[in-house]
Amino acid sequence: MDTEVGTRPDGQEARPTRAGRLRALLSAENVIAVVLFVALFYVPYFLVGFPVYVLPQYMLFGVLALTLCLLWGFGGMVSFGQAAFFAIGAYALGVTLRDVGGPTAPWLGLLLALGLGVVLAAVIGWFLFSADVRDSYFVLVTLALSTITQVLANSESQLTGGFNGMFVERVTLPFGVVDVSLAGDLAAYYVIFAFTLLCYLLFRYIQWSAFGRVLVSIRENEDRSRALGYNTALYKTVAFAVSGGVAAVAGALYATDAGFVSPTLGGVLFSTSVVVWVAIGGRHYFIGALIGGIGISILSQTLNARIPEYWQLLLGLLFVVAVGFFRRGIVGTILELPGRMRSRRG
Repeated sequence: MDTEVGTRPDGQEARPTRAGRLRALLSAENVIAVVLFVALFYVPYFLVGFPVYVLPQYMLFGVLALTLCLLWGFGGMVSFGQAAFFAIGAYALGVTLRDVGGPTAPWLGLLLALGLGVVLAAVIGWFLFSADVRDSYFVLVTLALSTITQVLANSESQLTGGFNGMFVERVTLPFGVVDVSLAGDLAAYYVIFAFTLLCYLLFRYIQWSAFGRVLVSIRENEDRSRALGYNTALYKTVAFAVSGGVAAVAGALYATDAGFVSPTLGGVLFSTSVVVWVAIGGRHYFIGALIGGIGISILSQTLNARIPEYWQLLLGLLFVVAVGFFRRGIVGTILELPGRMRSRRG
């Protein structure tokens, strides 16, 4: 009889068999992920022009949704501040390119974006979580973070360009003897595609790691996890720092791809959009969050072009339907449907 994950009679942890590993590898989530990334890889082969230009930005929105999925879906922390880290990373790259210059400026800007995202999230997270700030109070603090970011971006006009925003040029990334220029839409597409794939794999690795399992236990019952000896404040701080760093790097790549950064990129409205993407896609599945970020962005663009007066109303109705009838998100509900059908038969 095949053993998957469990405990042997002698109390030792059982190792998954080859059949168990194969079933895990061919899970519905993995199959959907493979189909999605294969489809994204071949988009430039069939479409040209605007789709190849705008889809990388939507992939970065999907990465931003992944960062919230880690916090909300696996850590139980609803953050309305992810857009703040996204904007901080975008401005970090823009300011570095403008004030430093040189061939190493793009990498310096990306490293600065990563550092600012990680450090800011770690400092904020440690003060909040060590003080046992949870639930609605954490939501309020992250809302304030987005508001402060937008206000500072508006007021510090000498640094950020203020209300007029900041233009950011397409960069060239030196990789040793090879320089990869993002000036062309095709090159930018595949660089951002690779970044999106790496981020998805990173978050899936975190999900199945010991750290991810502890994070889920904290989501389910933080007091019990603390009683078992886990430093829950540290785990939540690390998760917040990872999400902040990845969101900031995604923002930096968005800045160079879109060519422009405005203060609204770090505001509450955009942060709320990220929450909507994850809720509709499914907060308990990274592939659901990724599809939510990309899919809702495409849908928003399409509806805005066809019915500009009512597109936001339709998205609001979609959110209400998703929350009311698909409590696990649309993708999450689809992924869990076979298991529910088997349980009913049993």
